[in-house]
Amino acid sequence: MVKPSLQEGATIDGFRIEERIHQGGMATLWRVTPANVSSGVLPLVMKVPRIAEGEDPAAVVSFEMEQMIMPRLSGPHVPKFVAAGDFAVQPYIVMEHIAGPTLLQRLPDLPLPYDEVAALGAKIAVALDDLHRQHVIHLDVKPSNIMFRPSGEAVLLDYGLSHHDRLPDLMREEFRVPFGTAPYMSPEQLLGIRSDPRSDFFALGVLLYFFSTGVRPFGESERLGGMRRRLWRDPQPPRRLRADYPPWLQEIVLHCLEIEPAWRYPTAAQIAFDLSHPDQVKLTQRSERLKRDACTTVLRRRFNKDLRRSIAAPGVATSIAVAPIIAVAVDVVEGADEVNEALRNAAAGILSTRPSARLACLNVLKHGRITLDQTLDEAGHNKQIDRLVALKHWAEPLKLENERLTAHVLEAVDPAAAILEFAKANRVDHILVGARQQSLLRELLGSVSSKVVAEAQCTVTVVRPARVDMA
Repeated sequence: MVKPSLQEGATIDGFRIEERIHQGGMATLWRVTPANVSSGVLPLVMKVPRIAEGEDPAAVVSFEMEQMIMPRLSGPHVPKFVAAGDFAVQPYIVMEHIAGPTLLQRLPDLPLPYDEVAALGAKIAVALDDLHRQHVIHLDVKPSNIMFRPSGEAVLLDYGLSHHDRLPDLMREEFRVPFGTAPYMSPEQLLGIRSDPRSDFFALGVLLYFFSTGVRPFGESERLGGMRRRLWRDPQPPRRLRADYPPWLQEIVLHCLEIEPAWRYPTAAQIAFDLSHPDQVKLTQRSERLKRDACTTVLRRRFNKDLRRSIAAPGVATSIAVAPIIAVAVDVVEGADEVNEALRNAAAGILSTRPSARLACLNVLKHGRITLDQTLDEAGHNKQIDRLVALKHWAEPLKLENERLTAHVLEAVDPAAAILEFAKANRVDHILVGARQQSLLRELLGSVSSKVVAEAQCTVTVVRPARVDMA
């Protein structure tokens, strides 16, 4: 069957082609409108693969993958899918047109201020976390595939190279060469592994490094031989390039860029958490490095084939399940010892089965609605510092590694609202909150725990102290 002519003014399956807005190596983008609707519709774009004689056959297969994946995606971090065209007539995808430039347009401004890099990275990490929770690994995270909505959310574009946990992987089935964008490809992608979500964290680490230093961590080489060096060679630490580079940001960047996937962050939510709370980042030797790994380490990686075989992709669902972010609301006032002990036991039980989980200890410093609140207590001590110390004291018996524990004192009029806001902003998977004894005030106003249970967008466990029956 003869395919329709793609030109301005043509109509395909009820979509009128308005203008060509981009032509890439594997597809062309056209702005389109529904032919039978004059106004008030979502701005749309039509993506059409390049399938003429002599074009790359991978373009066809990757477009098939994108046609399978996009209808299964939803939320603010992906373009809304509208329609797809059959290959027998004219293959296309019609989707929401995201207004504004891609992150690629920021390259002339590099290096960006460190706080701006962290803010951009946190938004991208949140988008990746949302994508991974929908069983998709992007595998081509780069500036040209990232846009931002007017409301601020990062939007990930182009799913032609992506892997879906619950769909056939046509790219892997039909080709034996690695696909991706050379500067951003992870070591395991070069080995043909397409099912590891930590590959996206490596690409995000490359982007953070590039945007904060102005230099790509592995250079500009597009040749496969040069790319394979990242299987054993780490990049120069950012502090070697910029003396004022923040240790907390180098800690995050090098954590993302670990050669072995098992040493990277376990989830995108944990990356977003650290980028959003630089004062809570636990510094290790990564943060202090000024030199690359020693030659002996590099040689061990290069010639130890068993080390390469140890790379095991956990799968998207498994990665998120074993590395949740858990928030526990701890009351540090007198009379809460029994509840706090029960909370600690509950947290210990969850953490014992999830060795990659993160625990965020929360306390709400409640403000009066009308009264002017003082930062010091009657003894002249800073209330916030005292509560941070109390939270860390509460967590000591858990014996968690520093990088798995953070403490936060939230200031708010409504404690339940503060806990809910923290959980939403930080992609918390599970909230532990204590329930204290009944009182007239609680009966009239409602409890913090009941409001958290009613409104939280994640799992909530309400913990009560064990009852002791008196003989």
